[in-house]
Amino acid sequence: MIPIDFTGKVALVTGVGDNESFAWFISKALNAAGAKVVLACHPRMVGIVESIMTREQDRESRLLPYGGGELKVEKILPCDVSYDTMADVPEEVRTDRRYAKFPEYSIQGTVDAVGKEFGGIDIVIHSVAFSREITKSHKDTSRKAYYEALGISAYSLTSLMRAAEPYMANRPGGAAAVGLTYLGGDRVVPYYGGGMSTAKAALQIDAKQLASNLGSKNIRVNLISAGPYASRAARSIRPGEFEKSIEYASQRSPLPRPITPDEVANATVFLCSSLASGVTGQVLYVDCGYNVMAV
Repeated sequence: MIPIDFTGKVALVTGVGDNESFAWFISKALNAAGAKVVLACHPRMVGIVESIMTREQDRESRLLPYGGGELKVEKILPCDVSYDTMADVPEEVRTDRRYAKFPEYSIQGTVDAVGKEFGGIDIVIHSVAFSREITKSHKDTSRKAYYEALGISAYSLTSLMRAAEPYMANRPGGAAAVGLTYLGGDRVVPYYGGGMSTAKAALQIDAKQLASNLGSKNIRVNLISAGPYASRAARSIRPGEFEKSIEYASQRSPLPRPITPDEVANATVFLCSSLASGVTGQVLYVDCGYNVMAV
């Protein structure tokens, strides 16, 4: 029997906004393996996630896989990955009532809060992506939306790892970061515009660069390219239409079915574990093999 035991490990999971996202299922899988989990949520989503963690109607969604009990998180912290430090936050955001109640929500501040309280960070999950013009074709994407998508969806991994490096360096057994990408970073996918395809392509080379930059500190950086999955966020992009993408992919995949979020979570646990101690700078496809098909 080969165990995966994260007892004593500290995992910072970014991008949890509800109980349907990949980040949510990854959090549960890491917790089931014994990790202490800290959630970093967009300031506008903190209240929603706090409610999900306590409401009886959401209890089933908190149940851990493999009979591990119920999801317990150490902290729920606000984090807007648009800002490396609080000095970057414009006045109109600082005074926004949805932000004003939080004294700190930058990447640096969030990472420092976790690293200092727990004495280090073993696992970082990057599950953040956004484009306000994602349904536009690439040629119709505005410069502002393009840069915003790149900053939030790609550069945030670089900022996150720069901030986390002192807390992840030379941890016992090494440390690991896993980000989420998509086939749209390699190929043209309809309705994946607004700079998102470019952001995923950038994320993929950035992860390789970071793997090279951080390898000497025994920090591994990998990505998972997940197949289409009807999360709440994905359904909101093209209501009633996104499910067609799932059907299309599942009919053409070597494993002719949709993926499940648990499969993405399990692959993430593998990449964070000692079983993947020699794996870094890679993109692991969890898409039922769809990426190998020509049509």
